[in-house]
Amino acid sequence: MTHPVRLDQAKDLMARLRLDRLALDPDPEGPPSALRTALVAWSSAGKGAGHHLVVQDDIDAPAELVEIVARAADRFPDEALVFYTNWHARNGAASRLAALAGAAWVRAVPDEFTPSLAVCLPAETAVAFRDFARDSDERHDDELFSVFFRGRGQGRMGLLAVPNIVEHIGTSSINGHATQGIRLAVCPTSAADAAPLLARGRVLEDPGWVPYMRYGEGYIRLAGQELRPDGGRGHLRWREALPDTGLTEELVDTAKDAHLPQPLAAEVARTFGRPFAEELWTHCLLLGRQAAHAARRLGGAPDDVPADALDRLRDSAVTTAGPAGLPPERRPEAGPDEVHAMKELAWSAVRAGGQLP
Repeated sequence: MTHPVRLDQAKDLMARLRLDRLALDPDPEGPPSALRTALVAWSSAGKGAGHHLVVQDDIDAPAELVEIVARAADRFPDEALVFYTNWHARNGAASRLAALAGAAWVRAVPDEFTPSLAVCLPAETAVAFRDFARDSDERHDDELFSVFFRGRGQGRMGLLAVPNIVEHIGTSSINGHATQGIRLAVCPTSAADAAPLLARGRVLEDPGWVPYMRYGEGYIRLAGQELRPDGGRGHLRWREALPDTGLTEELVDTAKDAHLPQPLAAEVARTFGRPFAEELWTHCLLLGRQAAHAARRLGGAPDDVPADALDRLRDSAVTTAGPAGLPPERRPEAGPDEVHAMKELAWSAVRAGGQLP
């Protein structure tokens, strides 16, 4: 799906990925609306198709994309499958937690948009979504996806592919998201690693409470937060939410005193300030704790899932934690050295978090 200003880019993507049709914005001079073009795209399934894949024009993906998606659809024939997740969103945090726990798929949270850069739906679900969305005043297809999923099948959200073979390119936005700055995949992964993980890897249905960062500060999404009066869209700072997690500030402070590597924290602080360095460490401490608990619930990885691919997936997830946690205007400052320092600081916290009760 594309807008005329990106038509050449879309045609090139179509050719590289061997996609079979193009959905153009039917009113390119009208108010920005991703949903308007999405309705065209989700009405374009081939006759007799069992599933329908829609990708947006501002992505990059390997030539194996359609093959990997098709195998995933065979494995999960009734599921909505999402192949890109933003690194700075609550769903991104759930994916990062799942990666550290050794899972290849995670159930999306219900109180956030469903990332829509690359989505595969069963053909019947695609028709149902089109019919549901046709008369909506919403212009964001990702927001409407979540409303749609929450109202179907006991609120069953889509499955997020934890290894991301789809990447967002550019920072421009036709639909008004440019203020979010650099927006990249939470767990960028090679097709060679992603293929066996997505075909045979474990599914994390419920990550429990999920630590996440936004604009340089740490938050927690509590389990069942969607039932709050605001629909769960509000943000709870980690100290505010901590009493509902079974942890205490004293426990967190003790872990920080014992395990925070001061030289690494100082290195991150030189560029981004001490408050950010400590907030990132605390966030990853909580992330490591939840990932360790999720890993115990999941049990051991299947024998035919490559252990080295899982290790690279975990490292990818931790590598993006720092840049994603920065305020959007500061993400361009994260060059290779800064990213490396943030990753090492994050890993120290994840390991310490695995020791929390």
